[in-house]
Amino acid sequence: MILGIRLLSVLRRIGVESHLVVSRSAEVTLAHETDMKVSELRALAGVSYAAADIGAAIASGSFRAMGMIVAPCSVRTMSEIATGVTSTLLTRAADVTLKERRPLVLMVRETPLHLGHLRTMTQLAEMGAVIAPPVPAFYSRPQTIDDLVDHAVGRALDLFGLDAGIVRRWGEPAPAEVLET
Repeated sequence: MILGIRLLSVLRRIGVESHLVVSRSAEVTLAHETDMKVSELRALAGVSYAAADIGAAIASGSFRAMGMIVAPCSVRTMSEIATGVTSTLLTRAADVTLKERRPLVLMVRETPLHLGHLRTMTQLAEMGAVIAPPVPAFYSRPQTIDDLVDHAVGRALDLFGLDAGIVRRWGEPAPAEVLET
């Protein structure tokens, strides 16, 4: 959940309006992984919707959006998107994002993956989605978990042309190297 929380915080900081859908499973995960209340999570977003609100603006292709990031993305959500199951606003909005040819970035959080998961990822990639597991980049010399989270979130935002200033790019000096010069 820290990926989604950080993503919302960064989007707010850089002035990009966010629209949030929190699944029931995400609410449970939030309680297990953080001390944050769902109301506090919703307060980070520009607009928040109930997962059952399939009539929300983001369920329509005529709603103007840059795209969508599912962070984190469970294998269940990934599978529903791949099969066109649109039983919740989350999966409907993802389906609309794909049909409108907008970027859909899925930060799949589960591991290890079996062949069915990999085939589902392939199917989604063929449909136009970007599968972006939050894999650590050790060339950036992360010192904290926040460094790892920032890198994953920053790379996802890169896919939308948004530079939040939280990614150490390949070839840039590590923070310690900057201080030494």
